[in-house]
Amino acid sequence: MSNPPDAAKAKVARNRQPKGVRLGGRAKGTPNRATQEFRETIRLLLDDNRENVAIWLDQVAGEDPAKALDLLAKLAEFAAPKLGRVEHTGADGGAIATVARIELIPLGV
Repeated sequence: MSNPPDAAKAKVARNRQPKGVRLGGRAKGTPNRATQEFRETIRLLLDDNRENVAIWLDQVAGEDPAKALDLLAKLAEFAAPKLGRVEHTGADGGAIATVARIELIPLGV
């Protein structure tokens, strides 16, 4: 038995969401758990092998110091990820207004 065409259209209409409306998933700003766990695993791996990593970097630096520095920078991103750039602006994208206020109050005499 097949569904009548009107029933199929009604099913599609029920499943449509207004554009930009979120109905589930992580809340905005909530970190991804898998990403957190991966970074923690890498951090622990680096921490547990701290002496070995230092030896390996020294070996690479003996042949190519620039490559050793590049590897160190890449490893550092797992322990301290890059922060997003933030630009601060004032009203309507203009300069930030700085206001200083001095308040004179009577002294208790």
